[in-house]
Amino acid sequence: MDAPVRPGSLAIAVALVLAALTSSAVVPAALAASPAASTVLPIAGNVSGPGIVATSTNVTFYLNASGGPAYVDGKFTGTIRWSASLAGANLTGSSVSTPRGNITNATVVPVKIGVSIGAIVEPLTLVVQVTSASPTTNATTNLTKAFRVVVPYIVHATLVAGPDALVLPFRVAVALDGTPVGVVEVPQLQPNATYQLSYRYPSNGLPSGEHTFSLSILDAHGLVTFSNGLTVESTTFYVAPPPPSYTVWYVVGIVAFFGVLFIYATRVAARRRGTARR
Repeated sequence: MDAPVRPGSLAIAVALVLAALTSSAVVPAALAASPAASTVLPIAGNVSGPGIVATSTNVTFYLNASGGPAYVDGKFTGTIRWSASLAGANLTGSSVSTPRGNITNATVVPVKIGVSIGAIVEPLTLVVQVTSASPTTNATTNLTKAFRVVVPYIVHATLVAGPDALVLPFRVAVALDGTPVGVVEVPQLQPNATYQLSYRYPSNGLPSGEHTFSLSILDAHGLVTFSNGLTVESTTFYVAPPPPSYTVWYVVGIVAFFGVLFIYATRVAARRRGTARR
């Protein structure tokens, strides 16, 4: 025979059931109302630029960086700072001309990092430290770009404006064996003015045989020509094959083959044609 249920016991049991039902209904709602944790991705980026550079020249590298505490849920809300330096056995004459800066917006625009290269032939590494920061925390990573400094082939040309020529600024494209390798900016030249054009082409070495450097005048609309009356001037040179000992060739031969003067006195002249000549 079941024991009789006392009124007080029934009231307590009902209260416990109601409390349990209330808790099971409230707790999930409270959990659903809690905001999701913010997502912070690690810092990602890279440094790009040439793998071979010439001695005694200025080079530009490019930095891309994003992520870290400066980005919350994919939105740029903080700051990214960077600092750059060179690493190598001998940094005499070599330095970073823009050693630090900030990335202050979320647009994907590479940051330019200028590097001045000295006369030492050696491998160097550009090291960029990137710090991504929010108002409460920050994270840091290092990005690197290795490159080699070599003695370049040098293209020289003496540009001489004619006695009746006022030559406005123009560009000269440089090509090696028909492949464009660079562009040189030439400033305005007064009549009879002389300008020493120089282009340094970095290379680990060219195959033996004949090669041709050429200069092509750009942006002058045919008003500026070389002494041959054309807008293109070229010269051919010969690279001797390496000796049987490749070790000796790499240590000594590169210096012997580079630094040759390929283009001599080249004449540039533009006749005056009034205000409509450009």
